[in-house]
Amino acid sequence: MNKEIRIGKHIISESSPTFVIAEMSANHNMDFDRAVAIMQAAKDAGADAIKIQTYTADTITLDCDDPCFQITQGTLWDGTTLHKLYQTAYTPWEWQPKLQKIAEEMGLEFFSSPFDFSAIDFLEEMNVPAYKVASFEINDIPFIRKIAKLGKPIIFATGIARLADIELAVETCKQEGNEDVILLKCTSSYPAPYEDINLKTIPSMAQTFDCIAGLSDHSMGHAVADAAVALGAKVVEKHLTLSRADGGADAAFSMEPAEFKLMVDNIRKIEKALGKVTYDLTPKQAREREHSRSLFVAKDMKAGDVFTPENLRSVRPAGGLHTKHYEELLGRRITRDAKLGTPMSWDLVDFGE
Repeated sequence: MNKEIRIGKHIISESSPTFVIAEMSANHNMDFDRAVAIMQAAKDAGADAIKIQTYTADTITLDCDDPCFQITQGTLWDGTTLHKLYQTAYTPWEWQPKLQKIAEEMGLEFFSSPFDFSAIDFLEEMNVPAYKVASFEINDIPFIRKIAKLGKPIIFATGIARLADIELAVETCKQEGNEDVILLKCTSSYPAPYEDINLKTIPSMAQTFDCIAGLSDHSMGHAVADAAVALGAKVVEKHLTLSRADGGADAAFSMEPAEFKLMVDNIRKIEKALGKVTYDLTPKQAREREHSRSLFVAKDMKAGDVFTPENLRSVRPAGGLHTKHYEELLGRRITRDAKLGTPMSWDLVDFGE
């Protein structure tokens, strides 16, 4: 898999800053101006990209009330059908080119998760720079194959995927000559309990599939995203809304703007702190080393006095002999008078028998 992937103006690689995606999803609440406001909030919070979803209720499911189309899995949306939920949650297609233009003017990358062939064709007309495949579509191989053939980066969420599902999706992309694949660890629970997230999978996923890996997070707060970056996540996706109190299909597990900004700020601090593997001291550390311990005369001494634990001590600061010589000096005599606070040096030690 490629280890350097371009999405718009952004390069995603092992050495690049984390690519932060704000997922709008259904948080526009069917209000175009609100959708624009969410994008502006994403920009202000430091996001690199805004992602939407491209489907209609009819392209993603069937208008059917049979039991298997009822939502009964203990989710936020229990008590309705898939079709009814998606009727309230989809992003109108006529908005999407307009939103794309506004997002690009803001300096945000703009792309989407399609959910059927017609959505892929629609997004190709918009010339989006990448595609996101949602967790629940990772087993739709003809769908994945159609996207892979386009030669654009593909970001997979893996929330409901078993290892074999990920392997098949990745292999399908490879068969079509597309190795611009990013895998996101995801927990398809809304909101996701911390104990179910298993962030240690991120470095394993990167190694197993030899790819760039990241996180699509549905947990509350920013702790999980922060930790993911520390573990090597190069992409982080979180849902963004203006206010959870405004409601909507995804509001309950979405971040508010101030929270999103705090997350991005933390990610950028963590990136600086991760740095590189080094045992060298920075100039500041080297100066601080001046306050490390060394051997000093701890009481006034006369020439010929014997060094004892009472008059020879390991103390701060540096400047005296290294503490590793302490036992070697005990029992030796001092060569000249020295007052308390004199740093130890070899010329103070009588080595005569």
